[in-house]
Formats: sequence, structure tokens, C-alpha cells
Amino acid sequence: MTPVPQTGPLPGTPSFDGPVSVGRLMTAPPVTVAPDATLAEATRRMAETAVGSLLVVEDSAVLGIVTDRDLALRGLGEGLPLDSRIDAVMSPRVVTLDAGDEIHAAYRTFRRTGVRRLPVLDDGRLVGVLTLDDLLLDVFRRLADLLGPVAWSVLREPPGPP
Repeated sequence: MTPVPQTGPLPGTPSFDGPVSVGRLMTAPPVTVAPDATLAEATRRMAETAVGSLLVVEDSAVLGIVTDRDLALRGLGEGLPLDSRIDAVMSPRVVTLDAGDEIHAAYRTFRRTGVRRLPVLDDGRLVGVLTLDDLLLDVFRRLADLLGPVAWSVLREPPGPP
């Protein structure tokens, strides 16, 4: 049997030593739209960039967030025409994180607010968005890092009955 590495992640899996910042896990750059964009323009932008939400930004200020669900329920579901402004369906209450915050602050903020996406600022400037999916991927990466040596031993054992 081949010797099993005693430490280290699987190849291609980053090691997570020390605190992890929000900026390290966020998706950047954020996908944005102006408040005067139409529902049709916002829908096209989401489709072109393969995202489920857009940050509504004007003069570098985050005014709100609009999701595909907002477009479906508040927009089309309420009978708004496709040329209606996006700020008519956006959620104006936006909670943000700082790129330098430790990831534990993000977990607390997600729990406290019940949202699925949080804009990320660096010195007051919008630099990204952190989603629940980003946190889930981080958990999977950490699990892979933790189980790396075990996985290597399983991969190196010859096939056959137990």
C-alpha cells in the first residue's frame, strides 16, 4: 500500500489557516444596475451575467437590491409593464459587510437579517457581494481540507471487497 500523506489538502483545494475575511470569499465584481433601468433591462442583465440578483447603484451608493424573485412577484406578478423602473420592485433595505470583516461576522449578519445576499464594501466603495452559496462553498472547501488525508487513503486503496 502507498503511504498516505499526513497533512495537507487535496490538490487544488486551498488551505484555510487563520481567519478568513469576507473579501476572500465574496464574488467580485458585483453586477449592478442603475435605478432608472427598466424591468426588461434588468432581466436581460441577469440573464447575460448568469446571476439571480442585481445591486441597484447610483453615484457609487448602493440604493437597493433586486432579485429574480422580485422581478417575478413584484414586477410581472403585479402586472407592471416591462418598461417600469427597477427601483419600483427593488428592496431598498440593504445591509452591507466590510471586505475586511471576518467570515463569522457574515454568518451572524445572514442569521440576523434573513437575507441571501450581502453587498461588500471596502472603504465605503462597493467591491463585491457575498451570498449564502459562497458560504456553502467555503464549508465544502474546509471539509475537503479536513478530510484530505482520509480521501487520499481511500483513493489509494486497491479496489476489492472490504
